[in-house]
Amino acid sequence: MAHLRPSPVGGKFLSPFTLALMAVAAVGVAVIVARFVLGLGATSAMSDGYPWGIWIVIDMVIGTGIGSGGFAMALVVYIANRGHYHPLVRPAMLTSALGYTVGAVGIVLDLGRWWNLWKVPIAWDAHFNWNSGLLEVALCVMVYTIVLWVEVAPAFLEYFRDHGPDIVRRASRALLPRLDAILFAVLALGVVLPAMHQSTLGSLFLVAETKLHPLWYTPILPLLFLVTCLALGYAAVVVETILYGRALGQMADVFLLAGLKRLMAGVALAFVAVRLADVALRGRFGLALNHDGYALLFWAENALFLLAAAWLAGRARDTGALLREGGALLLAGFLYRLDVYITAFDPGNGWRYFPSVAEIWVTLTVTSLEILAALFLVRKFPILAGVPAPEVGGRP
Repeated sequence: MAHLRPSPVGGKFLSPFTLALMAVAAVGVAVIVARFVLGLGATSAMSDGYPWGIWIVIDMVIGTGIGSGGFAMALVVYIANRGHYHPLVRPAMLTSALGYTVGAVGIVLDLGRWWNLWKVPIAWDAHFNWNSGLLEVALCVMVYTIVLWVEVAPAFLEYFRDHGPDIVRRASRALLPRLDAILFAVLALGVVLPAMHQSTLGSLFLVAETKLHPLWYTPILPLLFLVTCLALGYAAVVVETILYGRALGQMADVFLLAGLKRLMAGVALAFVAVRLADVALRGRFGLALNHDGYALLFWAENALFLLAAAWLAGRARDTGALLREGGALLLAGFLYRLDVYITAFDPGNGWRYFPSVAEIWVTLTVTSLEILAALFLVRKFPILAGVPAPEVGGRP
C-alpha cells in the first residue's frame, strides 16, 4: 500500500480537550512547586517502607514501558527488515521520546535529594556502586532519552529546512545529511539500551525475595519485564496511531496496523506461557488457587493477556477492534508492572501505601503535558505519514 510522506497535520491546536488538559497542568504546576518547597513528606504518601510511589511506578516503570514503541518498531523495521512498517517509526519514536522524558521527570519528582541528580552521569566518581541495578537504569535512561530525541530530530530538521530565518534553513540543510550518516549507530544504541534497562527494572526486585509475593517473585523477573516491554510497546503503537487519527481527522492505516496483530498475540501468549510455567516449576501454583486478592490479581493479569491474544487472533481489521485489542494488551502490561512494584510488594512492619492527592494530580499533570506536546508536535512537524483515503477500509 502506498503511503504519503510524513507531513505536518496542521489545523487548530486549541480545543475544549486541549484547554482542559492545560487547566489540569496549570493546577499541577502549583502542586509540583509545593512538592519541591515542602518536600516529599508533606506532599506524598511515600515512607521508609515505600520509598517510591506512583511517580516512579506509573511515570517511569509503566510510562517507559508504554514508551518502548520506538524500541519495538526498531526491532521490526531495522532488525527484522520489515521496511513496510516504516511509516509507524516516527510516531513511535516521538511517543517514546515523550514517554521517557516524562519518566525522567518522574524520577526527579520522586527523589528526596533531587539536587544531587547531576552526579549520576559523572561515571568516574569513586563512590559509585558498579553492581547497582539502579545505576544502570539511571545511566541508560539518561542516554536513551537523548538517543530518542536524536532519532526524532530529522522531522524537526526537515521542517526548519523549509521554514524560518535563512540561517536556520541553512543549518538544517547542513545538519540533515550529517545526521543521516550517523543514524545507523544511533539506532543501534536505540535497540541495546532499552533492552538493558527494561530488563533491569525487573532485576531490581531480585533482592526483595522476602517482600515480593511468591506469585510475582522469580529469578526470571528480568525476562518477564522485557516481554512486557515489547507487549506495551507494540500495543502503544497501535493505540496511539488510531487515537492520533481520530483526534486529528486523519485516516489510520488499518491494514498496516493489523500486520502487527500476529506479533502482538505471540508476545501475549509467550508471557502467559512463561509465567505459568515458572510458577508451576517453582511449586507456587497452589498460591494461585487461594481465595485472596493476590490470586485474583494473578489471574486478572493472565486473563487480560489471554483475552488480548484471543482478540488479536481474530479476523477483525477495523480501527475499533484494533483499539480494543491494543487497549487490552496495554492494560495487561500496566497491571503486571503495577503489581510487582506496588500491589504485590509488602515491606512488612505494617507499612501501607496509597498515593496522596498531590501524587495523583502530578501524575495527571505530566500525562496532560505529554499529550499536549504530542498533539502540538504532530500538527507542526512531519511526524505522521498518512495513506490515501480510498485505500483504507476502516473508519478514522
